[in-house]
Amino acid sequence: MHKLMMILFFCSLLISCNQPENVENLVVASSTVDCIGVGPQKCLLVKSEGETDWTFLYSGIEGFNYQPGYEYLLKVRKEEVENPAADQSSIRYVLVKEISREMKTSENMPLLPL
Repeated sequence: MHKLMMILFFCSLLISCNQPENVENLVVASSTVDCIGVGPQKCLLVKSEGETDWTFLYSGIEGFNYQPGYEYLLKVRKEEVENPAADQSSIRYVLVKEISREMKTSENMPLLPL
């Protein structure tokens, strides 16, 4: 019985090691918006899967090739950036997998003043 418990423990440990931390699904809106970071730029609008409010993503997503007119569902990994520059985010987003890409106009995007 003790041997079986040890085997189960090590199997669960191996399985948990293979589960990446800080991985989440993000929805990316079908168009970018004007925003101000270091200076004027275009930002992606993103929201966590199941959320209703869009947020600005100033830094982009590494490995992701955005094309306007499509709404994406992505699996991304969030990595902490050590000692980011004063004008950079302390979080880096890295594409793990493009789950879906649908040609559509995203709904409930924020209306920004001109």
